[in-house]
Amino acid sequence: MLRLENVTKTFNIGSASAKKALDDVSLHVKKGDFITIIGSNGAGKSTLFGAICGDFFTDCGSIFLDGEDVTMLEEYKRAHNIGRLFQDPMRGTAPGMTIEENLALAAGRGGWLSTVTRAEKALFREKLSLLGMGLEDMVEQQVGLLSGGQRQALTLLMATFNPPKILLLDEHTAALDPATADTVIKITNDMVTENSLTCLMVTHNMQSALEMGNRTIMMDRGKVIFDTSGEERSRLTVNDLTERFSDIAGRALATDRMLLGI
Repeated sequence: MLRLENVTKTFNIGSASAKKALDDVSLHVKKGDFITIIGSNGAGKSTLFGAICGDFFTDCGSIFLDGEDVTMLEEYKRAHNIGRLFQDPMRGTAPGMTIEENLALAAGRGGWLSTVTRAEKALFREKLSLLGMGLEDMVEQQVGLLSGGQRQALTLLMATFNPPKILLLDEHTAALDPATADTVIKITNDMVTENSLTCLMVTHNMQSALEMGNRTIMMDRGKVIFDTSGEERSRLTVNDLTERFSDIAGRALATDRMLLGI
């Protein structure tokens, strides 16, 4: 499904601020995998997503999506097959447009000033009702007026309206309060399961990293340093993960949010 082979990326090459953000990363993702990704700040998690999406071209290595070499494919062309959510709930939607218009965009209907059929309106409301946030009764509301949780749930629906080949979630609940984050996490689980999506999710919550999906990888300094699934993963605790990090990286995991599970 998704293969990264020996992918490396250094930003600001040749300057004093040069940083190797990805260091010879190889990762094979099978269709239907739901992989949680953990690591301290600067580990390369978001850069990994940027490489997959085509935010930049990598220095070396290859990226394959569903058998196609997309290493040098432009970002907008990859976007047809990749759904992506960011930490900031303000990204991923058009704030000046209504919920209905945003969903029309996601459905490929053009959005603003486009003609939406009665059947499509009904479909939008049906899908919104599944989120359990009352958005089906707010279809004429401008998206910029929604709460962070409502907007992130809508963005998730938009990203999966036409199920992508792969869904990338970059700490998409980090900016939400704990109760709202739990709600969005439940919606995420339901959508990934119901649509049989292949998904990679970056999270600082180590407990969620072990409970969600079928596989967990740990990154540090641009490398994948630990990859676990199956029975081994099912036996791991948060303490086990922190100890494993210390053993491999040679230092303590210095991210309070990860240790506290928030």
